[in-house]
Amino acid sequence: MRFRTTVLTTAAALAVVALAGCAASGANGAGPGKSWARDLPVTRLTPLGHEDGFVPEGGGLDPTDDVPALSELEPDLLAAVRAAAEAALEEAGIEVLVTSGWRSERYQRYLLESAVQVYGTEEEAARWVASPEDSSHVTGSAVDVGRTDAAYWFVEHGARFGLCQTYANEVWHYELTVEPGRTCPAPLEDASAG
Repeated sequence: MRFRTTVLTTAAALAVVALAGCAASGANGAGPGKSWARDLPVTRLTPLGHEDGFVPEGGGLDPTDDVPALSELEPDLLAAVRAAAEAALEEAGIEVLVTSGWRSERYQRYLLESAVQVYGTEEEAARWVASPEDSSHVTGSAVDVGRTDAAYWFVEHGARFGLCQTYANEVWHYELTVEPGRTCPAPLEDASAG
């Protein structure tokens, strides 16, 4: 058993040395002078966490939670989302979850890189995910609401709170775009139209 452990430890150490050598030499397809690590999605280097506004997929936040994804939102937006969530629960028994709020630039870059891998081109990915420079999540001026019934409740009643669906292909994405009680503008076709 001791011999096997030593062999495995030695193999692991050699793998680290080989990867370091690849990084220094530009191997692994990164080309001369490029770091292989720079071409990896950002979360492979450091996992995303609460400090990035990360909300685990399939999860959601209670709008009253005190985490960066919510506390870094514009204060008026956060107040509107909380008021709308309270009204949805009281009026229709619908629990609203925030599936995404404020995001760090790093998190947004990761989402865009992932979308390019999924959709195959930057152009198609841009229909679903904005760049860090253009994202309203990075500025703290957008939220994604979860559970389908909650998203559709927001479609019907969000304008009472100034919350409007921004993109026609994203029923979950809301921004504070009108005075409470006013009519929302028609949503843009998708994120690339903004």
